Formats: sequence, C-alpha cells, structure tokens
Amino acid sequence: MRRSIPMAAMAGLALVLTACSSGGGGTATTAPTTEASGAATESASPSEPASAGELTVWVDDTRSGPVKEVAKKFEQEKGVTVKFVQKDFGKIRDDFISQVPTGQGPDVIVGAHDWLGKLVQNGVVAPIELGDKASGFLPVAITAMSYDGTLYGLPYSVENIGLVKNNALVKDPTPATFDELVAQAKAVGTQYSVLIQQDEVSGDPYHLYPLQTSFGAPVFGTAADGAYDPTKLAMASDGGRAFAAYLSKLGQEGVLNTSVSGDVAKEAFLQGKAPYMITGPWNTGDFAKAGMDISIEKVPSAGGQPSQPFVGVQGFFISAKSTNALLANEFVVNYLGTEDVQLALYQAGGRAPALQSAFDSIADNPIVAGFGAVGADGVPMPSIPAMDTVWSDWGATEVAIINQTGDPAQLWDKMTAAITSKISAS
Repeated sequence: MRRSIPMAAMAGLALVLTACSSGGGGTATTAPTTEASGAATESASPSEPASAGELTVWVDDTRSGPVKEVAKKFEQEKGVTVKFVQKDFGKIRDDFISQVPTGQGPDVIVGAHDWLGKLVQNGVVAPIELGDKASGFLPVAITAMSYDGTLYGLPYSVENIGLVKNNALVKDPTPATFDELVAQAKAVGTQYSVLIQQDEVSGDPYHLYPLQTSFGAPVFGTAADGAYDPTKLAMASDGGRAFAAYLSKLGQEGVLNTSVSGDVAKEAFLQGKAPYMITGPWNTGDFAKAGMDISIEKVPSAGGQPSQPFVGVQGFFISAKSTNALLANEFVVNYLGTEDVQLALYQAGGRAPALQSAFDSIADNPIVAGFGAVGADGVPMPSIPAMDTVWSDWGATEVAIINQTGDPAQLWDKMTAAITSKISAS
C-alpha cells in the first residue's frame, strides 16, 4: 500500500461502475454541518468589462474556498458576477429540487452522483457537454455522473471508505476475518477495538455496508444490463438475516455502539483509543496532520464473501432552469474542470481527484493509493430514486438490532417488508 495505485485497480473500479451505469457510483455520507446561508459576491472592478451575466453557486464549507478562488478568475475574464451561498451539504439536494421549479434556485451546485436519480426524476438538472475533455477523467467518474447514458455532472472526486490502521498500536498484519480483527484489536487494550461511527436514531448503514456485503446481501440486485433493479431488494435474504445476527453480536460485544458518532469516533482515533477505524479520506487528512502513522486496508470479511464498500463520486451540476446556461457550462467545464482546481479541491477535502492528470500527480501518496485499492473492489452507490426509500428504515433497524431491542431476523424481515412496500407504492 506504499506504492502508487495500480492502473489495473482503477480499471477494475471502472468496470465495476460501468456494469451499473444507471446506478452510478457511491458517495460518501458527509456529516451535516451548521448551515451558513448568505451571499459572498466577488465583483469585477470598474476597469474590467461590464457584467455579462450572473451565476449563483451553492457549495458547502469544504468546497467553498477553491471554488470561490477560481470564480474570481472567471469574473475577471468573462465579466460575470458570481454569487455564493454556503449550505450544509446534506441539505443541498432537497433544497435544489424544491427551489429550481420556482425559478429561485442556483445555477450550479456541488453534489454527489447518487443524487442523480432524484435530480433527473424531478427535471431539475441539465445535461452537460464535455466533448473531448471527457477522456481526461477517470472512466469510473464519468460513468457515475451519467444516468441512463446521459452525462449530467462534472466529476471532481472519487471516494470510498476503508479500514484505517494505527500502525503505532498494531505491528502485526491485518487478519483475514473481521472476528480475528476484533480479537487482535481488543488485545491491544485500548478503550475501543474497531471504531465504526453510528447515529443513535438513524444508525449508519453506509459505514456498515462492507460487513453487510460480506454476507452476500447487497441492497439491490441488478437487471440483465447490470443496472440496479429497484424490484430486487437483495438484502431481503438469508444473507441479510445472517448479517442482522452478526450486528447483534457486535452490539453485545461492545464493538458497535450507537452513541459513537462520527465526531466521537474521529476524536477517539486521534487520541489513540482504538487501533482501527472504518472511515473515509475526509478524516485521514487530520490523522496525518496529527503525525499519526496510518495505512489504509480492506475491511476483512465477516460473512465469508468479499467486503465491498460503496464507491462514490462528487462533482458539479447545472440547473435545468438556469437563465445563464452557457455561462454555467463554461464555468463548470472550463474552470472547475482544470487540474489546478481539482488539486485544490483535493487539498481542501482529501478526496482523490476525478481528473486523471490531477489523480496521477498525487497517486504516489500511500493514503490515496490505499483508498484506491480498496475502492477497486467496491460497488457503486445506487443513484436510482428507490435508494431514497431505503435509508430511513435500514438505519433505524440497524440501531434496534445493535441495541438488542428484538430478534435480529424478525427486525430485519420487518424492515425489508416495509421498504418493499414503500418502493411499490412510489
């Protein structure tokens, strides 16, 4: 894991996502932050050309710095005014869907590829044209930002979770099974063994998904063309029930605790209170800044089959109702799609760039290489609208199972029946 990511690994990841082109690739779940709405406008000076138009851009706090910086250049060169609204990432999609039809929404947003099903279904996102520039991006990123064969977003990052190892606490190789990993971690004698963030109400199926897939229980099955099929809830299976029993076991053993939020888990790992943590690149930058010696590895299998994290792509979308569509496309494609900007976004958020040249320039980073190798065996986060129906029941049921509030198999079956019913009714 100390070499640059093998091209074969990236090719494997591209093939995984290409097989599910309608589903797209995954996105990381970003912990909500306090929403900060407000305009931050960069205006042309009197000596520059009069404004040729105005764009409104929604970004979160992580992406705002690099995007605002390139917007200054865009304003100067195009005579355009760019206004920014900084929003909680978790609210951007739904606010965009509700505001675009009223004519009050932004021209450009930052977002995750798995939003596409809802965005396309509601008619709020416009296709974009990359032309020859498309070949400059990782194939996995272009595939994920496409829906039903149409490209709707400019990708800027590729991400997935993995097993982060504190090499100062564990010298031995990482075990082959998750049970062996837990035993090894407990032998270290720290407060926690393997940190996996949860929420007391909504759980966190995203961070538990590698364990779930190792029981052969993916969320959805696929159609003949490889696309996710919402009529095939594949976790409604013996594998799903076996995973539920395993969750209960981890709860009984104290490995999983619904009080260990993302912030609690991160701080505990920073303080050396656990030798392992399942997390993504959004946290490893702070681990490195703290001087920690870490490595990124695959999550060992718990159920005998390969553990497969969700893979996600993030990027920029253009409103279908933008009154300055050409300017928006120019800003997104020719300014946000450059190597310098993609590297700046990487520096700001720690997510590997989607532009091949930018990725290649940092691929000798062992953390980037490690997550890339894990992602090569990952599966795409479904972008079909039915995925929205899954999260609430899925997370709440996992909380109930971890907290020992009922029979795991019965709770799981009740969950899958509820999800199936909701999908049928939608």
